[in-house]
Amino acid sequence: MTQANQFVRKERPVISRCRFLTPAAWFCSLATAALLAAAEPAPPEGFPSRNLKTALPDGAAQIRSAAGPSQIVITTTSRLAGAIHSLRWNGREFIDSFDHGRQLQSASNLDCGTPMTAETFNPTEAGSRRDHVGPVSSSRLLHMRVESDALQTLTQMAFWLAPGEKSGPNPAKNTTVLSDHLLLKRLRIGYKQMPQVIPYEVVFSLPIGEHHTSAVFEALTGYMPPEFSRFLQFDPRENQLLPLSDGPGEIPHPVVLSLPEGTHAMGIYAPPQPAPGTKGPTYGRWRFQAEKVVKWNCVFRVNRPAGILPREYAFRMFVLVGDLDTVRQNMVALHAEFDAGPAGQRGEKPAAIGLPVSAASPGQPASPASSGPAAVASPGPPAPADSAAGATP
Repeated sequence: MTQANQFVRKERPVISRCRFLTPAAWFCSLATAALLAAAEPAPPEGFPSRNLKTALPDGAAQIRSAAGPSQIVITTTSRLAGAIHSLRWNGREFIDSFDHGRQLQSASNLDCGTPMTAETFNPTEAGSRRDHVGPVSSSRLLHMRVESDALQTLTQMAFWLAPGEKSGPNPAKNTTVLSDHLLLKRLRIGYKQMPQVIPYEVVFSLPIGEHHTSAVFEALTGYMPPEFSRFLQFDPRENQLLPLSDGPGEIPHPVVLSLPEGTHAMGIYAPPQPAPGTKGPTYGRWRFQAEKVVKWNCVFRVNRPAGILPREYAFRMFVLVGDLDTVRQNMVALHAEFDAGPAGQRGEKPAAIGLPVSAASPGQPASPASSGPAAVASPGPPAPADSAAGATP
């Protein structure tokens, strides 16, 4: 898709941001305003309409900010309900946006009180599998606010599978295409003295009227072009990046995907954010050989045998963009700011042994993916059984 050359400023939202509300309270006020706007009844005869429906955004926007030798430019489109279609820096595209699953986006997968199976109750920001490469999304964008270097959206997520569809042998558990699960995201290019770091916050709102004992929040995933073939993990003890196998699967240490020569790389980092019944973050990586795409994600899991509470679940992350050495330096700075290094998680050396890697060293050879297609309509290896999925490309 042709890259737009100018920033698009959207209309002001129905409710202004209040910096003094808690994330949950602010989310609720914003969600209420957006939902009221979407469902506004016709005014009595003789009274003017507030025309809130027409104020709902179409999802097309662009933000940018100087970042080292170039700018980071982030683009959303109307076909993806506000999910991120493109991230460019220094002449290179970092996102392999294809259907409605391969973006920079968020999703969740829940169990409905039954054994967890991949993608079968899977609210997804960008839309559903059946949207494929079409021009519209089954997800519904309720609110968007754009500044020159910042973006905020509220999306009513569609289920990845439509009723009656299957992921591998497992049928969809949802009975509608559009879920009642809401996703709020906020991001801004640049953090403190690190212009190539993107703070990225998400809030998942779980509705009343559902019963789940287990939830997997894919707080953020990035599908990237296959040229980002070099997989690395951050060693917090040595402040270095070490080679990482193809996996697939999750590890406790932040991951980085890079071009072999190290000129362009993207990493993901989440601070410790303990909460009762919550595990994470863990970080995954996948290489889909046949589909020519690679993927990373940042995952949190919530388990509560008595039933997961219908409330807001907030997660904070940072996306790092630049050459490999800049990504490493910024990872070190974030780790120093946030991470106390609890034993057994970030304070230990990564299990994979390898020499520290510099931007000039060659990439590691890739091994073939070990799994076959999950379904004809959604090619690629199946996600782990409890994955937040859309994990197939």
